[in-house]
Amino acid sequence: MIEDTGTAHETGEDNGTGYAGPESAREAADRRDLAVRAAVGQGLLTEAAPIAALLDVAGIRASVAALHAAFAAVTAPDTRVLHTFAVKAAPLVPVVRLLRDEGVGAEVASPGELGIARAAGIPPERTVLDSPAKTGAELREALALGIAVNADNPQELTRLDALVHSAPTRSPIGLRVNPQTGSGSIGALSTATATSKFGVALRDEGARARVVRAFLDRPWLTRLHTHSGSQGVPFALMAEGVRTVHELAEEINAAAGRQQVDTIDIGGGLPVNFSSDEQTPTYAEYARLLKATVPGLFDGRYGLVTEFGRSLLAKHGTVLARVEYAKSAGGRPIAVTHAGVQIATRTVYDPESWPLRIAAYDAEGRPKNGPDVNQDIAGPACFAGDVLATDRPLPLLAQGDVVAALDTGAYYFANHYAYNSLARPGIHGFTATAGAVRFATVRPAQTVAEIVAESGGGDPDALVRD
Repeated sequence: MIEDTGTAHETGEDNGTGYAGPESAREAADRRDLAVRAAVGQGLLTEAAPIAALLDVAGIRASVAALHAAFAAVTAPDTRVLHTFAVKAAPLVPVVRLLRDEGVGAEVASPGELGIARAAGIPPERTVLDSPAKTGAELREALALGIAVNADNPQELTRLDALVHSAPTRSPIGLRVNPQTGSGSIGALSTATATSKFGVALRDEGARARVVRAFLDRPWLTRLHTHSGSQGVPFALMAEGVRTVHELAEEINAAAGRQQVDTIDIGGGLPVNFSSDEQTPTYAEYARLLKATVPGLFDGRYGLVTEFGRSLLAKHGTVLARVEYAKSAGGRPIAVTHAGVQIATRTVYDPESWPLRIAAYDAEGRPKNGPDVNQDIAGPACFAGDVLATDRPLPLLAQGDVVAALDTGAYYFANHYAYNSLARPGIHGFTATAGAVRFATVRPAQTVAEIVAESGGGDPDALVRD
């Protein structure tokens, strides 16, 4: 079972914890405007550092509070609930530490992510290891530490058989299943298609019976895991995937004659609204839908694990970049900036699936006024498609102005793409109190010396040495 995670009713709406519901979009936007001006005024954005990333600490905390409250409102008293953060969404130690202090654990999918979680102080009992390609060494480390492991396939279960029998472990162990409920609008992110690489494909011929048998043969296998949600996946498909796995848990327990499956990990994948400052859909909406679709999941018989990532961070991140040049081509203005494919890889290569909002500020970091003019916001990389926004109506940008790429707190500036050896931007968390903005460096900007060192600069003669 889940150890030392507390109950679902430790945090929540109207239960004396002080949670007063989600903050307004206007509050978050006002904080952002203050932070942009302060970033320019305090020298975070300069000729030497023409791109910088900001994280709104208060916004992150508000999202975590909303998550806790949403599930507290639908679960029975004393239900064991562990909310984990999908570290891949923002693999930054200070971010994971902030989330830890707000009562969130870590979902990791590589040795690097586990290292980040451990450096942030996430204890093993609040850590979950997921990956379709775990090595034997990764499994041995997780079992030695007592980290929860979700196996991906029958071969991994066979590997775990040997490891579990060779040394005792306190790790809860589960199996990921693919409910094969269908694809959302972004095929590359849809994890519950008929041919998804993740988990055991539950509707393949004979697969369900084999899963039940696998549990009956392994008394130490006590969890089921699914992750059917992601950006572009409708709520109905997400809830259907969870319902399918709950039904499987009931079937396994009936066959075992006891509650062998004691915990269900429903993954994450709450979509994010990238079209406005509104934080929709909400955790409360999702929790209520799950309660209506899978009421047995919340009656206290099962522990519950979630693995949200993008939805906790996306709306609270902003990338700022100076407009280095303002030009035109074919009669359309182009603002050439320092924010492009290196921070917004998905947007540049798949703009229809990952459109970004852009806000315009003047050279002093104040919201820019004036009539909208359709223009392109281009990045610095040496290929024509390095464009953040095409034909976008904004106040006409000029050299020295500042553009802000909004909703970039997850999977953007923390997941760098080193095209053209462009440097990773500095990342700064901010708090705004009574109009005063204070910044804390989450990760310093990468230096040219660091780029050279990572590119083999320590041994330039490696290929020409006799």
